Amino acid sequence: MAYPKLTQEPGALELAAMIARSELSPLEAVDAAISRIEKLDEAINAVPVRDFDRARETAKSLSGSSPGNAQPLFGVPMTIKESFDVAGLPTTWGHEQFAGNIAKRDAKVVTQLKSAGAILLGKSNVPPDLSDWQSNNPVYGRARNPHDTARSPGGSSGGAAAAVAAGMVPCEYGTDIGGSVRVPAHFCGVWGHKSSWGLISKQGHDHPAMAGKDAHDGVLSIAGPIARNAGDLDALLRLTATLPLKESGKSLMECRFLLVADQDVSPVDASVRGPMMEAVAELRRAGAQIDEVSALLPDLSAQHRSYMKMLGIAMARGAPGPDGKRASATDWFDLLDAQAQAEIAWANLFAEYDFVIAPPAPIVAFEHDDTPVRDRKVTINGKTRDFAEVFAWAGISTFPNLPSTVLPVGESAGLPSGVQVIGPRWSDLDCIATARAIGEILHR
Repeated sequence: MAYPKLTQEPGALELAAMIARSELSPLEAVDAAISRIEKLDEAINAVPVRDFDRARETAKSLSGSSPGNAQPLFGVPMTIKESFDVAGLPTTWGHEQFAGNIAKRDAKVVTQLKSAGAILLGKSNVPPDLSDWQSNNPVYGRARNPHDTARSPGGSSGGAAAAVAAGMVPCEYGTDIGGSVRVPAHFCGVWGHKSSWGLISKQGHDHPAMAGKDAHDGVLSIAGPIARNAGDLDALLRLTATLPLKESGKSLMECRFLLVADQDVSPVDASVRGPMMEAVAELRRAGAQIDEVSALLPDLSAQHRSYMKMLGIAMARGAPGPDGKRASATDWFDLLDAQAQAEIAWANLFAEYDFVIAPPAPIVAFEHDDTPVRDRKVTINGKTRDFAEVFAWAGISTFPNLPSTVLPVGESAGLPSGVQVIGPRWSDLDCIATARAIGEILHR
């Protein structure tokens, strides 16, 4: 199956191997990436925070050196989501009032990537407060989908996915609480991984209003990589994981899958359902075991209600909601109970199934829309629905703290479409490996 591709640039590990073989130097790799950003980004606006001079100096310092054993990204240029602190660069989360908020130290993930040999060229575009499936803000302006600049690249890691899809950089690192890695990967036709909650450090990923306070990042939110292939996702995850992860070693044909193709609260548009079902049919022809019904599937409507309540409280840090009401401690503990019950329900399902296949979103990339999310509408299969419903496909794995890997599987009217492969908690490497095996069948 084909899906739209924008570049033939090498991935991160391939580029690192070229540097290790002395086919090009770190400075040549950095200069080439800078040239691509300067050429391509005027139309896309994916990388508004640029640190080219320091990147070149770092690349020069690596010239003539050999990568260490723990430096699989030696000399590889990349960018990172604006919300991560990089010493000497602004962290605004899309707010003009924080334009002068210059980070004093690197976030933990930034430190890990630099230690692995990566060279950061700058930071990628986001929506204010990382709270939309678009990436448009008053500080940096609007990021656009490189497949169709009239459409969103997704959010909140929209600039990240757009930069990777367009070939500006081989990989990126984002965050996800409401689909913010998975949706941009789906909209832009690249790979993304939502990690198990608690696996990747969020130190140095603080709202600028909390700058310097080492604020608790809270529930639901995770950090995760974006790339153009599964191998790079795997490498980036291993470099940043704070816990050891086991690998099952199961082949694709040894696995049992459950397909979740629809939710009552959020039906899936034909533009997403069509490519997904074609992919499922291809996998079945190859011998994969894929069920479409299971009594073990949790009550997704109830889960969505709890997820949206918890998401709202977490994003507002407990401030009153649009209705003026503030959640009580009892409300919060009730949500934690609901989350624990969801975790148990999903664990019971994964005692029978290895993975769940589902859409990352019920729509493909939509046209830019400045209507506030709570008032926005979306058209699905010809019917107008509330935009808030679409978050059910983010919450399906976010609320129970599960890992999920998104890979592209097809296209609709020239726009990419993907699926997410969801597994048990801490099965992150298995999710990526299985998505890789699925991709090998679909993309051959």
